[in-house]
Amino acid sequence: MGQPTKPGQIIILNGAPRSGKSSIVTAIQETFEGLWMNLGVDVFVTQVTPKRYRPGMGLRPGEEGHKLAPLVAALYAAMYESIAAHSRAELNVVVDVGHHDRTVLADSARRLAGLPVLFVGVHCPIEVIVARRNAGQPGREGEYLTASTTEIPAPILRWQRDVHIPGIYDFEVDTSVLSPAGCAAAIRRRLDEGPPPSAFRRLAKGDVPED
Repeated sequence: MGQPTKPGQIIILNGAPRSGKSSIVTAIQETFEGLWMNLGVDVFVTQVTPKRYRPGMGLRPGEEGHKLAPLVAALYAAMYESIAAHSRAELNVVVDVGHHDRTVLADSARRLAGLPVLFVGVHCPIEVIVARRNAGQPGREGEYLTASTTEIPAPILRWQRDVHIPGIYDFEVDTSVLSPAGCAAAIRRRLDEGPPPSAFRRLAKGDVPED
């Protein structure tokens, strides 16, 4: 009989748009040992989802009545099944997401049952997020709402409030304090030094505090 396979490590980065997740993904791919696959929402929305169905799983909090809302759960399920398949094939995976629906988050966690998952909260003060939105991003002009720091649009405020509910993480970083490389290095230390991650197991069981 062959030797049992060791599943690849999974890192889930959860935070609001423009909080710095994709930059951390790049830093992880560039600095971590081994092969790290990027299977996050950015990839699925911009490279996998047909344009007429976008933003797909990237719908904002408060858009439950959007015509694409019925597709979101299925799109997340497909993405997480792909993440699981890559891990079972002994490939490491890093994922950027913006979970703002508890039901979808719990279902996503169940789909990674038995696999090594580090769930990381990516935080950033709203003033910094607004500045980043206003500055734009090369190649993605027009994708992000702009705002002033005195009149921040409701969708940006909802993202900031809802994306970290219920707030159960294995580790957290603040991209206004650490650079992408610094966040990646801190995540690497957390993986190396422990303790064993447990956030996704708790979320899958519904072990979350009430509002």
